[in-house]
Amino acid sequence: MLQFLWWEVLLVRQSNNIISLKQNLAALSSSDDQIILRDIAELQSKKNAQVYMIVGEGTVFLLFLLFGIYQVRKSMKRENELANQKNNFILSVSHELKTPIAATKLQLQTLLKHELDRDKQKELLHNALNETSRLHKLVDNVLMANQIDNNNLTVQKEDLSLSELTENTLQRYFSEYIEKKNISFSIEKGLRYVGDKELLASVIINLIENAIKYSFEQIHIDVTLKSVHQKIILEIKDQGCGIPDKEKDHVFHKFYRSGLENNRKTKGTGIGLFIVKSICDLHHISIKISDNQPKGSIFHLQF
Repeated sequence: MLQFLWWEVLLVRQSNNIISLKQNLAALSSSDDQIILRDIAELQSKKNAQVYMIVGEGTVFLLFLLFGIYQVRKSMKRENELANQKNNFILSVSHELKTPIAATKLQLQTLLKHELDRDKQKELLHNALNETSRLHKLVDNVLMANQIDNNNLTVQKEDLSLSELTENTLQRYFSEYIEKKNISFSIEKGLRYVGDKELLASVIINLIENAIKYSFEQIHIDVTLKSVHQKIILEIKDQGCGIPDKEKDHVFHKFYRSGLENNRKTKGTGIGLFIVKSICDLHHISIKISDNQPKGSIFHLQF
């Protein structure tokens, strides 16, 4: 930039010198005062035009240069943020993978080394199965996020009962929470929708797991599926820590995790809500977040 400005100054000076020499030549080449004045005025006009042209072109070039610098800095900042998020993601995934593997290994080793009664064996096997299911869901999410990034996610839409899909998903994956009254649901019967049943089930699972993860004091989640004005509405309400207004849009970005201190202490990879938003977009489902009362969040999906 400094070099360009200095070049512009030198160019203006050089132009002034050339015009001055031409003025002197014009003064010497004619004895008619009127002609001399006319030539000098014409040369002065050309001088001003050249100065305006140089300054104008220089200003436009400088503005483009500044705009380019701004865009490059903005892009670099975004790339640095993404790189940091990816690093955090890799660390989180590594931890998330090691934990269920280590827990399952310990439980199986206990079964092999000790003669345990039947009930204790069942308990350890049940725990190992839960850890395996957790590991399976984590791997599925990582693979699905990669497919979304590469636009390779296959959507197989069919006419299905959204009511049955929602209830079956809740009973299959969250039966313990339902038995303990941590999760309650109200599902209107007979609601149908054209969509991919596996992907829609993934949306429900990720939203419920997210609500469970950020319910620090006690878990109380309400799931409602109903028809309102010929639109199917799914609402998932929790009484967790909530999401600040300034972060409500960011939580759907890949690798993003809330900056709240409590949230940093929780396990997570930052891809669950990214997957939810991507699947909703593929199905033209609008998803919004609002505050629950007295605390917590409401995820509102309109089909």
